[in-house]
Amino acid sequence: MLFNSYEFIFFFLPITFGIYFWLNKKRLTQASKAWMVFASLFFYSWWNVIYLPLILGSILFNFTIGSTITRMNSSAPHKKGLSPKSILVFGVVSNILLLGFFKYMDFFIINTNALVNTHLDLMHIVLPLGISFFTFTQIAYLVDAYRDEVKEVDYLNYTLFVTFFPHLLAGPILHHKEMMPQFDSLKNKVINYKNISAGIFLFSIGLFKKVVIADTFAEWANAGFETTQALNFFEAWATSLSYTFQLYFDFSGYTDMALAVALMFNIKLPINFNSPYKALNIQDFWRRWHITLSRFLRDYIYIPLGGNRNREIHTYANLFTVFLIGGLWHGASWMFVMWGAMHGIAIVLHRAWQQMGLKMNTFLAWFITFNFINITWIFFRAKDWAQANNLLQGMLGNNGIIFPEKYIKYFTFLQDGMIHFGTVYEHINGKAQTTAYIILGFILLLSIENSMQFLQNFKPNRLNLIFTLTIFLTAVSMMSRVSEFLYFNF
Repeated sequence: MLFNSYEFIFFFLPITFGIYFWLNKKRLTQASKAWMVFASLFFYSWWNVIYLPLILGSILFNFTIGSTITRMNSSAPHKKGLSPKSILVFGVVSNILLLGFFKYMDFFIINTNALVNTHLDLMHIVLPLGISFFTFTQIAYLVDAYRDEVKEVDYLNYTLFVTFFPHLLAGPILHHKEMMPQFDSLKNKVINYKNISAGIFLFSIGLFKKVVIADTFAEWANAGFETTQALNFFEAWATSLSYTFQLYFDFSGYTDMALAVALMFNIKLPINFNSPYKALNIQDFWRRWHITLSRFLRDYIYIPLGGNRNREIHTYANLFTVFLIGGLWHGASWMFVMWGAMHGIAIVLHRAWQQMGLKMNTFLAWFITFNFINITWIFFRAKDWAQANNLLQGMLGNNGIIFPEKYIKYFTFLQDGMIHFGTVYEHINGKAQTTAYIILGFILLLSIENSMQFLQNFKPNRLNLIFTLTIFLTAVSMMSRVSEFLYFNF
């Protein structure tokens, strides 16, 4: 079930909200948690109920492993060969194997066939929704249990932690210790009208970002990536920028809606975006983009690898490895590996730059960072190297440069082998408004406060009521368009 659907907004959310707080009002706190678990599993199953046993099995397995580690931590010394660490390794490896089977098995078969000239049949496995997110969430839980940072002995609580529907399909990636104390707080079991108004405000912003902005850019991005061989200079740049903006407004808008819905239930999820396209270097970007994923990669991969505690060359290797894994986590494709490798190289170069004590002009730093991100998103989106290369060739002007035909009388002298006059955005189904949208995208991302800043300054007054109603009704009126959420694929 999508947040940007009539079923969710007008049926699922109000029914879930009403029954949850009614049960809490009757002091049936365990029943309210059970209801939330049921509603969350219904939410998950709406798309494809066939994978419900998978998530339930994963939850039961990880709860068993986690509680075993907790008991072993608090008991006497263990016999050789059976320790909390060995149980942790077993649990983590099992989770990785589960994720690997569903997400990477066909990728493995394709590469095996190519490498050793075999003809193994593909399994054509449909990727279960949210498996990357709920797997990472549970791996984090197991590590935290091993570190004795969490102790969960209540199966219902643990199931609620994993399945809580606002974060289930696309994050943020949560820690048990930042989540479950909120469900146990007595003040959070009572309807909070300030949180409801703030949640509706934030949800409307997220819905507008997703439906009105991201889905508009998606039309040009999708058309462009389908016709990369024919794209001229402006079409190629419009395609890459449209995808760069689509990805941000899609994912951050969906995250805004997740945080907003959780807030209506008096639960505060961690912030996942903080104006990432304002970043002045690649490290700054990863501190602002998909923050909870960056936190996971740092705490559960980079630091265990040794972090920056050894020689500088080892630090560089650890950084590169983390981004390589981060790239592969996004999907079973060499293009994701390449994207991760490019960011890994960039972060290594940035660290070397810092170590030398070098500085850069602020605007130049932003310009280089943004264009690096924009170009690397091409590899993130492209199906293969040929498609990415075609788009890059278009951005370099190798397929010609076309200016609007109405300007030919003023710039006739510009006509040569590469420069022509005609329809500018023909191959991406763009119009004059495409340029305006791209300019507006830059203004929104670079000059306007982000959603979290709006939320911090929110007050339930008439002006915000009018603003909320306007953007909410505008978004709802456009929800009939074909829409997808990009991170369902990852």
